[in-house]
Amino acid sequence: MIDLLAPARFGALELSNRVVMSSLTRCRAGDGNVPTSLMAEYYRQRAAVGLILSEASPICAAGHGYPRTPGIHTAEQVAGWKQVTAAVHEAGGRIALQLWHVGRISHPALQPGGALPVAPSAIRPAGQVFTGSDMQDYVTPRALETDELPGLVEDYAEAARNAMAAGFDAVEVHAGNGYLLDQFLRSSSNQRTDAYGGSQANRARLLLEVMQAVCEAVGSARVGVRLSPVTSANGLSDDDPQGLFEYVVAQLNAFDLAFLDILRGTGGASQEAWVPFDYARLRALYRGNLILNNAYDLASAQAALQAGEADAVAFGRLLLANPDLVERFRRGAPLNVPDYQTFYAGEAKGYTDYPVLAG
Repeated sequence: MIDLLAPARFGALELSNRVVMSSLTRCRAGDGNVPTSLMAEYYRQRAAVGLILSEASPICAAGHGYPRTPGIHTAEQVAGWKQVTAAVHEAGGRIALQLWHVGRISHPALQPGGALPVAPSAIRPAGQVFTGSDMQDYVTPRALETDELPGLVEDYAEAARNAMAAGFDAVEVHAGNGYLLDQFLRSSSNQRTDAYGGSQANRARLLLEVMQAVCEAVGSARVGVRLSPVTSANGLSDDDPQGLFEYVVAQLNAFDLAFLDILRGTGGASQEAWVPFDYARLRALYRGNLILNNAYDLASAQAALQAGEADAVAFGRLLLANPDLVERFRRGAPLNVPDYQTFYAGEAKGYTDYPVLAG
């Protein structure tokens, strides 16, 4: 039986345990969306986990959709991330950068030159976005032209190379949570009539081209991918999520990735088991290392590993509030409670000031 605190090998990565830090947007980057020394301390505090998945990092200027999210597309950003990876490595940890493009979940106020956000199709999402000064309704995005997609694929590859230059151990392609690659996957947001729309295979084409390019750029043993089959985040849905994600996962086998990271449920504070989806089918189809995440605690994570449902479990809110989560699990110690008011603001407060166990 697999134990949560047992070591593991994921591709080129030797992990000290199977506790993974889930990617958590925290909006603490500095001017120019450059990572800061405060961010380095935040990640250093959590380096005892087997693998840190960094907060999502936009691959290009048009990939931003929130204020103060650290990018991976300028020399200054790469230099900023270097202090983060150095701090994690000095503490004995491993860290992967999550490669991000928000697609339509943005606003002209956050785009270069005030341009429209881009998407697979010109469909406006419901809701509002914080522009850095106020809340604004989402706008109708511009549908990407077919001849723009090779350049987008290269943006992902270049961002992956930048991540390696910044000292990351791996990268994770963010293809979930209602952002650009997920928008291409889902029938509700992709109404294209070219080779990237219509059938499930066509809607998965861009993701698979991105995976191919990123694997060629940095080596598949240092690449993972994030999927969220039933999340309704950012207004997405699909006519047949089970069929779509079984197809996608089966195709991912060809890349021999370091890991596949799957969000169970819709992404809320519980796994919301009522959402109909057979995750066991994805486990049966996928031949590599599988990470599951969303609303796990120590007992449910151990149970998932021992049942063979996953090879590691990712924790978000618990690691946000408990930088020493691995040691608390080891000792059976009580856990700090997250301060939801400081998730996306507060500088050091609610970020690097959570207490750790004595000794």
